[in-house]
Amino acid sequence: MKLLSRLLLILCLLPAIAWGREVPIEDFFKDSEFSSVKLSPDGKHLAVIVPQSDRTVLAVLDTSNRKVVGKWDYGENRHFSDVVWANDKRLLFWVGIKLGSFDFKVSKGDLYASNLDGSGRIDIPNGAYYSVVDLTPEDPDTILVERSLGTAFLFKLNVNNGRTITVSSAPVDGGGFMVDHDRKARYAYGEMEDGREVTYRRDGEKWTLVHEVGRSGASYVPLGFAADNKHVYVSKGDEGKPEALMLVDPDTNEETQLSSDGIVDASTYLWSSDDKTLLAVRYDEGIPYWDFVAPEHPEAKIYAGVIKAFPGKAVSFGGITDDGSKFAFRVSSDTDPGQVYLFDTASGRATYLLSSRDWIKPEEMSQMKPVDVTTRDGKVIHGYLTVPHGSDGRNLPLIVNPHGGPHGVRDYWGFNPEVQLLANRGFAVLQMNYRGSGGYGNSFISAGYRNWGTSMQDDLTDSVNSLVSKGIVDRNRICIYGASYGGYAALMSVVREPDLYRCTVGYVGVYSLPLMFAKGDIQERKSGRNFQHDVLPQGTAALEANSPAYNVGKIKTPIMLVHGGKDQRVPIAQMHFLVNQLKGVGKQPEAIVVEDKEAHGFRDLKNNVNLYTRMLAFFDKYIGPKSATAQATQ
Repeated sequence: MKLLSRLLLILCLLPAIAWGREVPIEDFFKDSEFSSVKLSPDGKHLAVIVPQSDRTVLAVLDTSNRKVVGKWDYGENRHFSDVVWANDKRLLFWVGIKLGSFDFKVSKGDLYASNLDGSGRIDIPNGAYYSVVDLTPEDPDTILVERSLGTAFLFKLNVNNGRTITVSSAPVDGGGFMVDHDRKARYAYGEMEDGREVTYRRDGEKWTLVHEVGRSGASYVPLGFAADNKHVYVSKGDEGKPEALMLVDPDTNEETQLSSDGIVDASTYLWSSDDKTLLAVRYDEGIPYWDFVAPEHPEAKIYAGVIKAFPGKAVSFGGITDDGSKFAFRVSSDTDPGQVYLFDTASGRATYLLSSRDWIKPEEMSQMKPVDVTTRDGKVIHGYLTVPHGSDGRNLPLIVNPHGGPHGVRDYWGFNPEVQLLANRGFAVLQMNYRGSGGYGNSFISAGYRNWGTSMQDDLTDSVNSLVSKGIVDRNRICIYGASYGGYAALMSVVREPDLYRCTVGYVGVYSLPLMFAKGDIQERKSGRNFQHDVLPQGTAALEANSPAYNVGKIKTPIMLVHGGKDQRVPIAQMHFLVNQLKGVGKQPEAIVVEDKEAHGFRDLKNNVNLYTRMLAFFDKYIGPKSATAQATQ
């Protein structure tokens, strides 16, 4: 019997399409039921990270009845960064600090180990800096972890008492190891303090340098050994191009290309249950897809069958049992936040486990469509256009929404609460992965270096003009809104293009580049200071020329500013400086929203409802239906 005929998947008939219902703002910003799931090696339990406003908690569920058998909560601002099943009964988890919704977690945080019911919990000393290299299933009491202390070290960690034994070291300032199937360290790779990226191979007791390049140059990252324990899977990006998956013979350096998208790097990899065969590569080029590089492997056929059963959806996998009999997977889309299932390979059945946001109705959401634009200097950039549900896709009001970061970060196809809210209120939303964004090869990232305020802004302008020329967007109803770096881009756009936009919103944005060197947590670390030196315009004159706060005289657009009083990543001093500069030329932001208890991105539901209520009113005033009617009568 074919696999697809045996799939018993929980599907539901969609109700009649609802046109025009305003979905309540709180529906988009209520905490989801989970952010990630991990299946235990025996398939009997599921570790689930659950967001709860000012924290996340960890719960372990029994997969047979979905009852909670263990739960961990470390309090306000403490968030679970990762969870790893060390064996069937014991798990490791990192707990970090995160103050705002746009913040990164501060390091990986403390590392704990616990039995799945909460007993036997220990705090592992120095665990904040450990990363898991190998789970060593032949020895359930230990795992291999790495840590960098000026030199990279590989340790064997006892998961019951937290004690470590040094296994190996390598000449890498900050990096990791790859071991073979005999658990011997064979590769070390990472970044040196000066930004160089290096890869070493171990031959006997000697480390040999096999790759070295400056920041964001050609990439060469070993992923794992093939089943013969000789050939190595390597992710390689020549001259900074998007990475391709190669199979390399270390003895001869002969390379065989197994997979490449050509536009984007691989997003993730799918391995066999014994970790000896790389089955497939996922690419997020437009709508995500999987490229199977070992299609005849029995497990690959099962995975491929599951993916085929959900056309037009993104399918991701959350762990497979040691014997390959069960695996967890998630199904989601641009209009569907997603559900988690447990698949039984013997019966061919998928059992529903969890929904992310079951109150969201996919038939009411708006489609996110991949777009590409050729810029004025010939570079092709990619992104997404979300068109309001039920519209004809012509002469739409547009909100340009540049992502934060900016370097190494990108926008993806998938459910985005903020974008869906704006589309639900009738606005098209454009999210472009401008130069400097991640996922398109290292040279694309470095193309944004020292181009803050210049070509990175031109990418946004060219993208908007492309939509206008095609009749998709009404040129008289365009606003721009972004958060963090996106806030910088939103304000810098109305400096460079004062007649293109009808309004702008900066949310926890950077408005003075010189101020980045004096305030904020980035410049507190040497790596952060080195990064700023590499990516920001050079010299005081260039920094000021590409700062919104030093160019307020050019701004003609109504401004709304949003900030949190406790923001450490981009201190509120950035907003105050911009406001003072505006006042100096007789201008005043039309709306300012400050929440003293919030940080780099609001978390409280009530605060978010207030924020987006005011933001929607701001957009509606300048590019909503009323503004269109007013323009038509002029």
